[in-house]
Amino acid sequence: MNLTSLLRRRADAGRPVRVGLIGAGKFGAMFLAQVPTVPGLEIAAIADLDPERAKAACRTVGWDAARIARTRFGNDGGALCDADDVEVVVEATGSPSAGIAHALAAIEAGKHIVMVNVEADVLAGPLLAAKARAKGVVYSLAYGDQPALVAEMVDWARAAGFAVVAAGKGTKYLPLYHRVTPDDVWTHYGLTPDAARAAGMNPQMFNSFLDGTKSAIEMAAIANACGLDAPEDGLGFPPCGVDDLPHVLRPRAAGGQLEREGMVEVISSLERDGRPVFRDLRWGVYVVLKAPTDYAAACFRQYGLVTDSTGRYAAMYKPFHLIGLELSISVLNAALRGEPTGSAEEWRGDVASVAKRSLKAGEILDGEGGYTVYGKTVPARRAKAESLLPIGLAHRVRLKRDIAEGETLRTDDVELDANSLPVRIRNEMVATVPPSGG
Repeated sequence: MNLTSLLRRRADAGRPVRVGLIGAGKFGAMFLAQVPTVPGLEIAAIADLDPERAKAACRTVGWDAARIARTRFGNDGGALCDADDVEVVVEATGSPSAGIAHALAAIEAGKHIVMVNVEADVLAGPLLAAKARAKGVVYSLAYGDQPALVAEMVDWARAAGFAVVAAGKGTKYLPLYHRVTPDDVWTHYGLTPDAARAAGMNPQMFNSFLDGTKSAIEMAAIANACGLDAPEDGLGFPPCGVDDLPHVLRPRAAGGQLEREGMVEVISSLERDGRPVFRDLRWGVYVVLKAPTDYAAACFRQYGLVTDSTGRYAAMYKPFHLIGLELSISVLNAALRGEPTGSAEEWRGDVASVAKRSLKAGEILDGEGGYTVYGKTVPARRAKAESLLPIGLAHRVRLKRDIAEGETLRTDDVELDANSLPVRIRNEMVATVPPSGG
C-alpha cells in the first residue's frame, strides 16, 4: 500500500526506477501507455524485432517526441538485459524460447525480471525462479495478467486465515473450441478476417485464448506460484456465474465439481448449449475460500459474502483485469520492495500438448493456438511420469508417429533438438526440480 511513497523517495533522490522492455506488442504497449503518468518510473530501453514498430507503438499510446528521443530502441533483448541503466527487465515477447533466453540473461546480469511471458514461465518457471533467488534478484509474474492477480487473492485469503479451496479465472468456453484453428477463430469473436487483419490482430495468438491453451498455461502458472493442484486430466471449465462460485467450486464430496480442495479451475461464461451465464466472470479472477470455524462462517453471512448452502464456502472475485495497464505494480514491487507479484515456488502444474485432429508422422507441430495441438493443464507429477510433451516445446517440431485426435503427446513422439536452449532448460528442470502436489 506504499508503493507510491517509496517511488516518490526514489524520484526525489534522482534515482528513478529504470526499466527495459522486451516486446512492444499489445501488453507491452499498454504498459508504455501508463509510464508517463507514474512519476519516478522511466523506460531506459525497448527491444523489439521491429524497432520502428516499437517507436510507432510509443506514439500510438501518447508518448511525446522528447520521451521517445531519450529512449533507446533496438532488436537485441540480450543486450538490453546487460545494460547498466536497466534495473528491471520486462519480458513480453510471448515466445517460450526467447523468454527463457532473456530471463537467464537478466538473472545472470543481476536484473529483476518480470515475466509477462507466461508461456516461458510454465515451461521452465520453477527452475528460472530458483536461479533468480540464488542470484538475489526477483523473478515475478506480471501484475495485470490473471496469474499474478490470482496469486494476490490467494495470498490475501491465506494471510487472513482462510483455506483456499479453488482459484482461477473466467473465460468464454465451449468444448468445441479445442478444435478451432486460426482459419475459423474470428467467427467465434464476432469478427470478419478483414476486420481482424485491419486491427493488427494475430489469429494464432487469439486462437490460443479460445482453444483453451492460454487458460491451461495460466492455471499451471497459478498452481506453481500458489501451491495449488491441477486437475488430473485437464480443466473442466464448468459454466458458473459469480453468485454460484462457492456452490460449483467446492469438492465433489461437498456437492461441488472439484476433485478436492486446493485446486485451480477456469469457469465458463457460456452454458454448454451456448447461452450466456448469468453474471459471468469472463474477464475476471476469483478465489473460493473456506471458513475455519462456525464463528467465521457466521461473519461471512453477517457481512454479505455469497456462500454455499453450508455457509462455510465463500468467494471473492475481481470482475476485470487490465493486463499492461497494471504492470507497473510488478515492476515497482521488484525494484522497491524486492518482492515478486507471484512467482513459481514449486512444480505442481504443467501443460501437455493434445492433438486437435488426427496427425500423421512427418507433420510439423505449430504450437499454441495453431492447427495441430492445444494445451491441457495436468499435474506436474503426471507430466514427468509420462514424459508428456509440454506445449512450450510443440513449436516447429516433426512428428515421429501418427497421433489420434484427442491423444496427449509425449516427448518421444517428436524430434526435439537436445541442444536447443528451451529443451536444455526444460530437461534441467525435469531433472532437478521434483514435482509436488496431488
